Amino acid sequence: MTHVLVLNGPNLGRLGVREPEIYGHASMADLEREAAVWGSELGVTVDVRQTDDESELVGWLHEAVDARAHVVLNPAAFTHYSYALRDAAAQVTTSGLLLVEVHLSNPASRESFRHYSVVAGIATGTVAGFGFDSYRLALSALKHKLQS
Repeated sequence: MTHVLVLNGPNLGRLGVREPEIYGHASMADLEREAAVWGSELGVTVDVRQTDDESELVGWLHEAVDARAHVVLNPAAFTHYSYALRDAAAQVTTSGLLLVEVHLSNPASRESFRHYSVVAGIATGTVAGFGFDSYRLALSALKHKLQS
């Protein structure tokens, strides 16, 4: 069975209480439950993780390469400046695995500093602006790409 790591960066552990008008009212625990259902429907195992620590997120990307796990990644604030994260994510895609960048909101419609992603150029694809559905769409796209 295909294994997917759903990795989330800083402040996403505050989902449901942090700017719900932007990020919604659902929590990280809600995302974990939803992702398990979506994964089951798609025939993939899903492991949802969240950290505020850049080095831990980089380590999880290294783990994905070593374990041959595909990745759905919401880099959060690291999206815009973390070259360490970008380089670790590049190891995922250059090793033949898929990596889909996701965002709950649409960064292009927000503050100008959010318009650039250091991850986008090495990601297999990006899904943004659909709230939790961004994750569902990313998992679906990943599964479809694997079947192509």
